[in-house]
Amino acid sequence: MEYLLVAVVVALVAVTIFLLLKVNRSEQLMSSITANSENMTRLTEGLLNQQAQLEGQLKQMSADGAASRSEITKTLADRLDNVTKRLGDSLNQSTEKTGKSLSELQARLAIIDKAQDNLTTLSSQVVGLQDILANKQARGAFGEIQLNDLVKSALPPSSYEFQVTLGNGRRADCLIKLPNPPGSIVVDAKFPLESYHMLRNAETDSEKAAASRAFVTAMTKHIADISQKYIIDGETAESALLFMPSEAVYAELHANFPQVLEKSYQARVWIVSPTTLMATLNTVRAVLKDSQMREQAGVIQKEVGVLIKDVERLDTRVENLSKHFAQASKDIGLIETSSRKITSRAEKIEDLQLGESNTEDLLSRPAELLNQD
Repeated sequence: MEYLLVAVVVALVAVTIFLLLKVNRSEQLMSSITANSENMTRLTEGLLNQQAQLEGQLKQMSADGAASRSEITKTLADRLDNVTKRLGDSLNQSTEKTGKSLSELQARLAIIDKAQDNLTTLSSQVVGLQDILANKQARGAFGEIQLNDLVKSALPPSSYEFQVTLGNGRRADCLIKLPNPPGSIVVDAKFPLESYHMLRNAETDSEKAAASRAFVTAMTKHIADISQKYIIDGETAESALLFMPSEAVYAELHANFPQVLEKSYQARVWIVSPTTLMATLNTVRAVLKDSQMREQAGVIQKEVGVLIKDVERLDTRVENLSKHFAQASKDIGLIETSSRKITSRAEKIEDLQLGESNTEDLLSRPAELLNQD
């Protein structure tokens, strides 16, 4: 029983202790809750203050954002206007440049069309020139025309003559009139086109050899004909010119056929192309000018002699005139002397007191007064 009572007492004590602990914890919990409530109140107040500040900041940011958006919108509008204006100006300039380029392109296309027409015409003319050169007589006329043009452009009309009949009955293409020496020089046009074409078109060695022989034969014949027909003692110069109206043939001749040139030197027939003929004609013009200057020098010398005689006569006449001037000066001096004497005597007469005695004295010595200096 005692154990039971002790157990009950212990249990009651334990319950009491437990309740006391529970009450203590409740009080602590209530105090903690009260403190937390106060903290929550302060936190709430802080949050409210922060919320109010945040709302103020948000309102300020909203106002600043509105101003910034307005400024940004204005800036963007201005920039968009500038970009639009620049784009419009650029488009206008591009349109103008494009129109100008199209106009220039049309003009150039027109020029190209005209050039194409000219090329077509030139092609037909080249075909015509080939037809002309295929005929020997027409080819000869072509060389003569080219020769005539070169001579007319380089020399005065009085220094040349075309299609001249010489003393031996031969007719020369051109005769350049030069004083002796060297005398008049004959220029004859030759154009060995067939043999040159054979030479250019030859492919095998045998064809080239045959074409070379034909070319040498043609040139040798032309050189011999000119030497025999157009070099006449006492009428023409001791040499003549063979005009070849093709620079290509002339270059081929000098490059690969020195034996032909040697024969021309021996025959005193000088082969010329359009370029070298022009140089020769310029030399001829200088010779003609020198000859004319020599003739004019003789005339000038004669006129100078006549002028010297005229100057001598002028010196004589000037000398005579100087003598006349000296005599006239001397006579003028004598006249001035006489005038002074007359003036002096007139003054003396005016100074006289015309009385009886003075009059008698004056009448008694008239010769003295008249002879007084």
